[in-house]
Amino acid sequence: MASTYTPLGIELQATGENAGTWGTKTNTNLQIIEQIAGGYTAQSIAGGAQTTALSVSDGSTGAVLAHRVIEFTGTITGNQIVTIPLDVQTFYILKNSTSGSYTVQFKYASGSGNSVTFSATQKSTKIVYADASDGTNPNIYEVSTASDVVDDTSPQLGGNLDTNSFMIDFDDDHGIRDENGNEQLIFQTTSSAVNHIEMTNAATGNDPKVAAAGGDSNVDLALAPKGSGEIVVGTGSAAPTITSSGAYDLVLDTNSGTNSGTITITDGADGNIIATPNGTGVVEVGGNTNPGTLQLNCENNSHGIKLQSPPHSSSQSYTLKFPTGNVTADRFLKVDSVTGSGTSGVGQLSFAEVSGGTSWQSVTTTNATMAAGSGYFVNTTSGAITMTLPGSASQGDEVSIIDYAGTFDTNNLTVGRNSHKIQGSAADLTVSTERAGFTLVYVDSTQGWLLKDK
Repeated sequence: MASTYTPLGIELQATGENAGTWGTKTNTNLQIIEQIAGGYTAQSIAGGAQTTALSVSDGSTGAVLAHRVIEFTGTITGNQIVTIPLDVQTFYILKNSTSGSYTVQFKYASGSGNSVTFSATQKSTKIVYADASDGTNPNIYEVSTASDVVDDTSPQLGGNLDTNSFMIDFDDDHGIRDENGNEQLIFQTTSSAVNHIEMTNAATGNDPKVAAAGGDSNVDLALAPKGSGEIVVGTGSAAPTITSSGAYDLVLDTNSGTNSGTITITDGADGNIIATPNGTGVVEVGGNTNPGTLQLNCENNSHGIKLQSPPHSSSQSYTLKFPTGNVTADRFLKVDSVTGSGTSGVGQLSFAEVSGGTSWQSVTTTNATMAAGSGYFVNTTSGAITMTLPGSASQGDEVSIIDYAGTFDTNNLTVGRNSHKIQGSAADLTVSTERAGFTLVYVDSTQGWLLKDK
């Protein structure tokens, strides 16, 4: 009767077989058994996508298949498959030492049974068991090495951590550290908590989200700096924007309006604070128990001037539009015209001259340039004087002159036109009348300054 062989190549000798060579064969079998028990071998699977079939030579040592520890080596440029025969029933320690980001699958040569796969980035060690329980579709299982890691002071992952639909539990005041052992994220617990934070990633063109969630219908999201710390928005490389989602309003208040407090917006050195409504929108200063009030403070914030809306009882709503012309001295604002009525009424403001409001200057004895709205006592006792009209003028601007010493007849006064016409003439005005007093008013570029009284 001839010898037979196991799936791993051990020779099973029949009665009376191998006379004279029995000892040699037995030694070979023992060597094979030693390989199976704890032997190590390396198997190169270098190259592109391919299948490497592990096999044995009956009655011979050295077969990769008949080693306990198999290390896969080489540079792979495609996904790899390593197979074993259908009748092999044992366990292996497999180490993936290949280079290249491709998968390595360990499976039976045929059938649809389970297999074990190293992911493209998983360069680690697995313990697997081949059960050969089914002659057609046997299974290969990865043996779980999960255990209590309390005694491991520095456990490490060989791949991604999959929670498998379970949670990661953190004790109070514990969390995640960086690679230097510094605290990066610390969790605090609340007894019987029902609300929490959700973080959602996003596809291209969309925004990741940090949201409040939980059992309550309305849940605030609290950001709490430590001590006098601040909430800082942006990275410094671009102007950050805080906006609302969709068509919702953006609201800033103090404790949902239930407590008193101040909302302060402060800009950096010499910076502006800009409020820019869209379209026909306006900047509102609302009222609550009191009418809406705008306060303009001094530079020390110790004094303030207030602009206040009429009370609700007056039922007033209107618009005041500031003048379109340049500001001028010694004028007041008046409603020049009104369009619309009631809540749609718009009053156009303009600068107007105060009747009798000429600003008289101290006596002058030298040449000078006059300002609109001003009056001048001119003393020509020591010699002729030229009083020059303003360089720019608007319709209605006035200047007044009086002969202070009654000497205009002796030492004449010249009114310099300063590129404007006087009485419709492109010439200066000479005044030689003793005790003359007169007012010039600007009309337009055609007539220039006209004598209001003579």
